[in-house]
Amino acid sequence: MQIIKNGRYGFDFISCEFIPRGKDEYWRRNEQHGPNPPLWRALDADEKEILIKNGNYCADWNFFLVSDPFDPRLIRNSNFYGLVRTGPLRNVLLRHHDFCVPAGIRNSTIISCDIGGDAAVQDCSYISHYIIGDSCILSRIDEMQATNHAKFGNGVIKDGESEDVRIWIDVMNEAGGRSILPFQTMTPADAYLWAGFRDDPELAEKLKEITQKTWGGARGAYGTIGKGSVIKSCAVIKDAAVGEYAYIKGAHKLKNITILSSEDEPSQIGEGVEMVNGIAGYGCHVFYGSKAVRFVIGRNSNLKYGARLIHSVLGDNSTVSCCEILNNLIFPIHEQHHNNSFLIACLVQGMSNIAAAATLGSNHNSRANDGEIRAGRGFWPGLSVTVKHSSRFASFVLVTKGDYPCELNITLPFSMVSNNVKVDRLEVMPAYYWMYNLYALERNSRKSMDRDRRKNKAQHIEMDYLAPDTAEEIISAAGQIRGWLADGGYTADAPPSSRPREIPAPGLERNDRGTVILKPCEALAAYNEMLRYYAVKTILAFSGSHADLDFDGLAGLLEKISARSPGKGRVTQWENMGGQIVPAFRVDILRRDIREGKTADWDAVHAVYDAWRTLYAADKAAHAWSVLWYSGAEKKTPDRSTLIREIETAVKIKRSLANQVYETRAKDFTDPYRLITFRSREEMEMVAGKPENAFVEYAREDLVNFEKTAENIVKNL
Repeated sequence: MQIIKNGRYGFDFISCEFIPRGKDEYWRRNEQHGPNPPLWRALDADEKEILIKNGNYCADWNFFLVSDPFDPRLIRNSNFYGLVRTGPLRNVLLRHHDFCVPAGIRNSTIISCDIGGDAAVQDCSYISHYIIGDSCILSRIDEMQATNHAKFGNGVIKDGESEDVRIWIDVMNEAGGRSILPFQTMTPADAYLWAGFRDDPELAEKLKEITQKTWGGARGAYGTIGKGSVIKSCAVIKDAAVGEYAYIKGAHKLKNITILSSEDEPSQIGEGVEMVNGIAGYGCHVFYGSKAVRFVIGRNSNLKYGARLIHSVLGDNSTVSCCEILNNLIFPIHEQHHNNSFLIACLVQGMSNIAAAATLGSNHNSRANDGEIRAGRGFWPGLSVTVKHSSRFASFVLVTKGDYPCELNITLPFSMVSNNVKVDRLEVMPAYYWMYNLYALERNSRKSMDRDRRKNKAQHIEMDYLAPDTAEEIISAAGQIRGWLADGGYTADAPPSSRPREIPAPGLERNDRGTVILKPCEALAAYNEMLRYYAVKTILAFSGSHADLDFDGLAGLLEKISARSPGKGRVTQWENMGGQIVPAFRVDILRRDIREGKTADWDAVHAVYDAWRTLYAADKAAHAWSVLWYSGAEKKTPDRSTLIREIETAVKIKRSLANQVYETRAKDFTDPYRLITFRSREEMEMVAGKPENAFVEYAREDLVNFEKTAENIVKNL
């Protein structure tokens, strides 16, 4: 506690040593208004008299500036200190939903602020050093202030500050070995670029430099509340930058944060929320007692019902409720809804769903808390799953209920993993989804697309479960299975009567208790079918945008694209950059350019991501072309007749896929136990619907479109 003289109250926001030569303490404040600041003027005698009669106090009315038109009757019972400037003020009402208040300032204390036109500020005990936009509503705020060293959630330091005040986020690893700095425009791709290549320390240092250069440095920026925003019934708001049209109601503490918001993508913060040291993306919703500390939340994501998000990056289009998430990097489209789930020190690469009572990474099997879990796209641990550090999962792995006693290395995509306690062994069924649950697989992709309500898709996301990354995982997994079959004395093309139901599969678990894969020959056949289907549908999609090409032209173009890769052939290494699938060699080029200073700021990095997106259709098609001839076409050298046969085969696969989607869904309606809680089948259909739901209908429509596309492409070849 300090006692100071009140003569300079509201002034001297920045000490002289941090004010550039020729500037004053308001230079950053004035810059924040841009090239066309409002026109302010001094009060006239009548306006000053009305203000005083209305119970207002100002330490020096010469520092109270206004804009025209100005109605002084709308300011009552308020205290003003320092330089206060207001925009036009008219006798109008502001209405947000059913909350309607008059414009003006009432029963509030304002210290060195700029208040926008027709704003409403009422019953705010303390507002200090903020720029408040036009038509904002601020009501019943206990404390809202900005310091001269405010960073607004960016991981930077200001002039004169020591390095130890910099805010880091320890993603993927509790011990801090992958720490990153949050910043206002961060995407999951940025976070992964920074945290995922720690064998490249020069890259990490360069990323720190460009972050500091962009958001660090000079002191004196004011807190901001964007136009059209509503903040009411809040306790403490400190060093916060709030975007336009945000709605904040009943928050307990918002400190050192940026809340990005716009008219198209408004963000909302609700009752009891505490958010400290981080960035909330456009269109976010954080409600009902949630806590976020050292965080970045992507666009169109939700945090609610007491969820805890700490030292983590949560990607776009995600919803997290009730649970605890610590030290994670989570790519877009993540679902975690239950109070008793726990996720710690993980890289989860998107399109994921964490079930109730799942405890992922709670136990460390080393002498320090430095373990990690890495899970590919589509990770789905089921009820009460317990997984220890350090573990790794391929894409679209379903882990069934169980306490998994040892580290796991599940390299087989689209598989189901089970802990069979009766015989004490690990069981893995490769290609489970393709063989038995296509409804869930297809629905995951469709759901991901339907829930993407971002207006600005800054983070590019691959939402198809069959893409170059998963195709390469399938190829690798098929090779493993062939090796295990050979070790057991079997061949991959064994007739059905002599196919093994299971074979040993060492290396999937750090345990000698026994690990098997189930139905290995069936899995190989399924993997081959997936590859052929992926290849043809990708080529068809690419051909649709090159309708003028015959077979030779198409083949020549795709082979030319393939020749541009370093290996001048199929690209086998792909990176999941925050949901964006990219050839690894392109990422290596970006890393080199950052190290060498050729890509020198985050805007330039993001421009590279956009360029990757432009190239992706061709990269993907060239990869699919190579995979097609690898995976089962009769001839190694492409020709027209073989391609047409492969397209016909893909159409048959697509028909089977549509049928399996329906049949998988229909199982729930033919099971007699599903009916036992209803009075009749009619009642069940009224409550639960019918097998022919909207998604089943979409699958059928998609089949029709696929058939038409295939027919048209074949005619042009």
